[in-house]
Amino acid sequence: MKELDFSALLCSRLCHDLISPVGAISNGIEILNDEDDDVMRMEVMKLLELSASQTSNRLKFYRLAFGAAGAIGAVIPIRDAKSASESLFEDTAVNLQWNSEVGELNKNGVKLLLNMVLVASESLIRGGDIIVNVTIIGGQLNLEVSISAQRIIFQDKIRLTICGEVDEIETDPKIAPAYLAASVAKLLNSKVEYTPHNENSFTLSAKI
Repeated sequence: MKELDFSALLCSRLCHDLISPVGAISNGIEILNDEDDDVMRMEVMKLLELSASQTSNRLKFYRLAFGAAGAIGAVIPIRDAKSASESLFEDTAVNLQWNSEVGELNKNGVKLLLNMVLVASESLIRGGDIIVNVTIIGGQLNLEVSISAQRIIFQDKIRLTICGEVDEIETDPKIAPAYLAASVAKLLNSKVEYTPHNENSFTLSAKI
Protein backbone atom coordinates (compact mmCIF):
# COMPACT_ATOMS: atom_id res chain seq x y z
CA MET A 1 0.00 0.00 0.00
CA LYS A 2 1.26 3.47 -0.87
CA GLU A 3 2.25 5.63 2.08
CA LEU A 4 -0.20 8.37 1.12
CA ASP A 5 -3.10 5.89 0.92
CA PHE A 6 -2.19 4.40 4.28
CA SER A 7 -1.92 7.85 5.88
CA ALA A 8 -5.44 8.61 4.69
CA LEU A 9 -6.68 5.27 6.04
CA LEU A 10 -5.10 5.89 9.45
CA CYS A 11 -6.58 9.40 9.58
CA SER A 12 -9.99 7.92 8.80
CA ARG A 13 -9.53 5.50 11.68
CA LEU A 14 -8.67 8.34 14.06
CA CYS A 15 -11.69 10.37 12.97
CA HIS A 16 -13.97 7.34 13.31
CA ASP A 17 -12.83 6.70 16.89
CA LEU A 18 -12.96 10.33 18.00
CA ILE A 19 -16.13 11.55 16.32
CA SER A 20 -18.48 9.93 18.85
CA PRO A 21 -17.09 11.45 22.09
CA VAL A 22 -16.34 14.79 20.42
CA GLY A 23 -19.85 14.87 18.96
CA ALA A 24 -21.28 14.11 22.40
CA ILE A 25 -19.39 17.12 23.82
CA SER A 26 -20.80 19.36 21.10
CA ASN A 27 -24.34 18.11 21.69
CA GLY A 28 -23.97 18.48 25.44
CA ILE A 29 -22.91 22.10 25.13
CA GLU A 30 -25.92 22.85 22.91
CA ILE A 31 -28.26 21.28 25.47
CA LEU A 32 -26.69 23.29 28.29
CA ASN A 33 -27.31 26.51 26.39
CA ASP A 34 -31.04 25.75 26.20
CA GLU A 35 -31.63 23.85 29.45
CA ASP A 36 -32.75 25.56 32.66
CA ASP A 37 -33.55 22.48 34.76
CA ASP A 38 -30.76 21.96 37.31
CA VAL A 39 -31.15 18.17 37.41
CA MET A 40 -30.94 17.92 33.64
CA ARG A 41 -27.94 20.24 33.54
CA MET A 42 -26.20 18.02 36.08
CA GLU A 43 -26.80 14.95 33.90
CA VAL A 44 -25.46 16.78 30.87
CA MET A 45 -22.35 17.79 32.80
CA LYS A 46 -21.74 14.14 33.64
CA LEU A 47 -22.02 13.30 29.95
CA LEU A 48 -19.57 16.07 29.09
CA GLU A 49 -17.08 14.83 31.67
CA LEU A 50 -17.32 11.27 30.37
CA SER A 51 -16.97 12.29 26.74
CA ALA A 52 -14.03 14.59 27.46
CA SER A 53 -12.32 11.78 29.40
CA GLN A 54 -12.88 9.31 26.55
CA THR A 55 -11.46 11.76 24.02
CA SER A 56 -8.41 12.48 26.16
CA ASN A 57 -7.77 8.78 26.85
CA ARG A 58 -7.98 7.81 23.20
CA LEU A 59 -5.67 10.62 22.15
CA LYS A 60 -3.17 9.62 24.84
CA PHE A 61 -3.12 6.06 23.48
CA TYR A 62 -3.08 7.01 19.80
CA ARG A 63 -0.21 9.45 20.31
CA LEU A 64 2.03 6.52 21.23
CA ALA A 65 0.42 3.90 18.99
CA PHE A 66 0.13 5.95 15.81
CA GLY A 67 2.22 9.07 16.29
CA ALA A 68 5.89 10.01 16.34
CA ALA A 69 6.33 10.42 20.09
CA GLY A 70 9.94 11.14 20.99
CA ALA A 71 12.91 11.75 18.74
CA ILE A 72 14.33 9.23 16.29
CA GLY A 73 15.75 6.32 18.23
CA ALA A 74 14.16 7.57 21.43
CA VAL A 75 13.17 5.18 24.18
CA ILE A 76 9.84 5.42 25.99
CA PRO A 77 9.21 4.31 29.58
CA ILE A 78 7.10 1.16 29.60
CA ARG A 79 4.96 2.76 32.29
CA ASP A 80 3.80 5.31 29.69
CA ALA A 81 2.60 2.54 27.38
CA LYS A 82 0.91 0.80 30.30
CA SER A 83 -0.77 4.01 31.46
CA ALA A 84 -2.03 4.77 27.94
CA SER A 85 -3.49 1.28 27.65
CA GLU A 86 -5.15 1.48 31.06
CA SER A 87 -6.69 4.81 30.07
CA LEU A 88 -8.01 3.40 26.79
CA PHE A 89 -9.94 0.67 28.61
CA GLU A 90 -11.08 2.83 31.51
CA ASP A 91 -14.80 2.38 32.27
CA THR A 92 -15.08 -0.53 29.81
CA ALA A 93 -15.67 -4.27 30.24
CA VAL A 94 -12.04 -4.99 29.34
CA ASN A 95 -9.73 -6.14 32.16
CA LEU A 96 -6.07 -5.35 31.48
CA GLN A 97 -3.12 -7.02 33.19
CA TRP A 98 0.35 -5.74 32.33
CA ASN A 99 3.65 -7.46 33.21
CA SER A 100 7.06 -6.27 32.06
CA GLU A 101 10.64 -7.29 32.75
CA VAL A 102 11.97 -4.08 31.19
CA GLY A 103 11.58 -0.44 32.13
CA GLU A 104 11.63 1.05 28.65
CA LEU A 105 11.28 0.27 24.94
CA ASN A 106 12.33 2.11 21.82
CA LYS A 107 9.44 3.99 20.25
CA ASN A 108 8.95 1.43 17.46
CA GLY A 109 8.74 -1.34 20.04
CA VAL A 110 6.06 0.64 21.89
CA LYS A 111 4.22 1.32 18.64
CA LEU A 112 4.24 -2.39 17.78
CA LEU A 113 3.09 -3.45 21.24
CA LEU A 114 0.26 -0.92 21.50
CA ASN A 115 -1.10 -1.75 18.07
CA MET A 116 -1.04 -5.43 19.01
CA VAL A 117 -3.03 -4.49 22.12
CA LEU A 118 -5.51 -2.44 20.09
CA VAL A 119 -6.02 -5.08 17.40
CA ALA A 120 -6.40 -7.89 19.93
CA SER A 121 -8.83 -5.88 22.08
CA GLU A 122 -11.19 -5.32 19.18
CA SER A 123 -11.89 -9.06 19.06
CA LEU A 124 -13.61 -8.72 22.45
CA ILE A 125 -17.29 -8.39 21.59
CA ARG A 126 -18.60 -8.10 25.15
CA GLY A 127 -15.41 -7.42 27.08
CA GLY A 128 -12.90 -9.85 28.49
CA ASP A 129 -9.32 -10.14 29.65
CA ILE A 130 -6.11 -8.86 28.07
CA ILE A 131 -2.74 -9.92 29.45
CA VAL A 132 0.36 -8.10 28.21
CA ASN A 133 3.74 -9.70 28.89
CA VAL A 134 7.07 -8.11 27.97
CA THR A 135 9.85 -10.59 28.71
CA ILE A 136 13.46 -11.24 27.77
CA ILE A 137 14.06 -14.62 26.13
CA GLY A 138 17.48 -15.55 24.79
CA GLY A 139 18.61 -11.95 24.68
CA GLN A 140 15.52 -10.87 22.74
CA LEU A 141 12.50 -8.95 23.87
CA ASN A 142 9.33 -10.99 23.61
CA LEU A 143 6.07 -9.04 23.30
CA GLU A 144 2.90 -11.00 24.04
CA VAL A 145 -0.73 -9.93 24.08
CA SER A 146 -3.14 -12.65 25.18
CA ILE A 147 -6.92 -12.45 24.89
CA SER A 148 -9.60 -14.49 26.63
CA ALA A 149 -13.36 -14.00 26.85
CA GLN A 150 -16.65 -15.80 26.66
CA ARG A 151 -16.91 -14.70 23.06
CA ILE A 152 -14.35 -13.33 20.61
CA ILE A 153 -14.46 -12.53 16.91
CA PHE A 154 -11.04 -12.17 15.30
CA GLN A 155 -11.61 -11.60 11.61
CA ASP A 156 -9.40 -13.51 9.19
CA LYS A 157 -8.51 -10.38 7.21
CA ILE A 158 -7.26 -8.65 10.36
CA ARG A 159 -5.33 -11.72 11.51
CA LEU A 160 -3.67 -12.12 8.11
CA THR A 161 -2.86 -8.42 7.96
CA ILE A 162 -1.21 -8.15 11.38
CA CYS A 163 0.80 -11.31 10.68
CA GLY A 164 2.14 -9.72 7.49
CA GLU A 165 0.54 -12.26 5.20
CA VAL A 166 -1.08 -9.79 2.80
CA ASP A 167 0.58 -7.30 0.46
CA GLU A 168 -2.42 -5.03 -0.06
CA ILE A 169 -5.18 -4.26 2.40
CA GLU A 170 -8.77 -3.25 1.93
CA THR A 171 -9.69 0.40 2.25
CA ASP A 172 -11.15 -0.31 5.68
CA PRO A 173 -9.99 2.00 8.49
CA LYS A 174 -10.51 -0.80 11.01
CA ILE A 175 -7.60 -2.70 9.46
CA ALA A 176 -5.16 0.23 9.69
CA PRO A 177 -3.72 -0.66 13.15
CA ALA A 178 -3.09 -4.26 12.02
CA TYR A 179 -1.25 -3.04 8.92
CA LEU A 180 0.74 -0.56 11.01
CA ALA A 181 1.74 -3.29 13.46
CA ALA A 182 2.89 -5.58 10.63
CA SER A 183 4.87 -2.73 9.02
CA VAL A 184 6.61 -1.76 12.27
CA ALA A 185 7.40 -5.42 13.01
CA LYS A 186 9.04 -5.67 9.58
CA LEU A 187 11.15 -2.58 10.34
CA LEU A 188 12.31 -4.38 13.50
CA ASN A 189 13.21 -7.52 11.48
CA SER A 190 10.35 -9.36 13.14
CA LYS A 191 6.75 -10.37 12.51
CA VAL A 192 3.64 -10.85 14.59
CA GLU A 193 2.70 -14.46 15.30
CA TYR A 194 -0.83 -15.64 16.01
CA THR A 195 -1.34 -18.58 18.39
CA PRO A 196 -4.91 -19.81 18.98
CA HIS A 197 -5.53 -21.61 22.27
CA ASN A 198 -9.23 -22.36 21.88
CA GLU A 199 -12.26 -20.61 20.41
CA ASN A 200 -12.24 -18.12 23.27
CA SER A 201 -8.54 -17.35 23.60
CA PHE A 202 -5.48 -16.46 21.50
CA THR A 203 -2.09 -14.77 21.73
CA LEU A 204 -0.31 -12.30 19.47
CA SER A 205 3.46 -12.25 19.93
CA ALA A 206 6.58 -10.76 18.40
CA LYS A 207 10.29 -11.02 19.17
CA ILE A 208 12.38 -7.88 18.67
